[in-house]
Amino acid sequence: MAASRNKPSTDLPKRVGAFLATRLDPEGRLSVGLSGGCDSVVLLHALVTLGLRERLQAIHVHHGLSPNADAWAEFCGDTCRRLGVSFVTRRVTVDASTGSGLEAAARDARYAVFAELAGDTLLLAHHRGDQAETVLFNLLRGAGVTGAAGIPVERNFAHCRLLRPLLGLSRGEIEAYARQAGLAWIDDESNGDTAITRNFLRHQTLVGLARRFPGAEAALAQAASHFAEAGGLLDELAELDWQRVAEGEAARLGDLRQLSVPRLKNLLRYRLRSLGWRVPVANRLDEFVRQVLTAAPDRHPELVLPDGKMRVAQRRLHWLSGK
Repeated sequence: MAASRNKPSTDLPKRVGAFLATRLDPEGRLSVGLSGGCDSVVLLHALVTLGLRERLQAIHVHHGLSPNADAWAEFCGDTCRRLGVSFVTRRVTVDASTGSGLEAAARDARYAVFAELAGDTLLLAHHRGDQAETVLFNLLRGAGVTGAAGIPVERNFAHCRLLRPLLGLSRGEIEAYARQAGLAWIDDESNGDTAITRNFLRHQTLVGLARRFPGAEAALAQAASHFAEAGGLLDELAELDWQRVAEGEAARLGDLRQLSVPRLKNLLRYRLRSLGWRVPVANRLDEFVRQVLTAAPDRHPELVLPDGKMRVAQRRLHWLSGK
């Protein structure tokens, strides 16, 4: 990879700084996820440029899925040493037997490390192209408003706050900054494998769309922000409904049955997300709602989920954790 000798533009760090200005605790500990790819290297460099080195640590997750994984970890460590940033790496075992697929299993393992090691704020380097890809992927899976909102720019995560300062920038802008700054990065060979659905969307579907609709990536990212606003309103409605039906940690069945079907489903999805549980696919939730609305007093509908179960008992709907 060639590196330019030109002085790097200050625009990208300024944009990152403007994003962080109202979101960071002035004294909080910061962590950045560092894969060694261009995006995460640029984010790390921008944070150092902004003068955040002293309270910053970089976290690299060694998945062990590539023959180059050891070299990537070494590269990340060397990069942090050059920049004077605290560095920690953690090796994980990716369990691909869960049925969710290798990519999802690797993500779960990675985020488990982040949850353990992150400081007060975790910064990740997703960009606008990742957002467009995620929105398209979720829509093709039949996602609702939450899925169509794609990647949130910020959210609570474990014990910290998760922020994505590059989400409004294109991959081209990020690579241009990296070249101007003379940065080195690694390329994961699996990123070119179009047998992986997300790579197919990135390299074929979105490229094809961009030829017909040059603003496709930006439009999909903008749509995500609209869906996120709609999702926020639905959450506000669900919170009002929860206050109406709640009795402790359960919900009164009679009050639940006063809600319309869409409103009841919205409440159940909201409640599951509030508990940190995964929301079931639409047809399973639809069937459970039908049972909740029609079950005779001697019947006890329940929906078993990976994180626990929802069960009707004693005229109440209960959420029973399986952990």
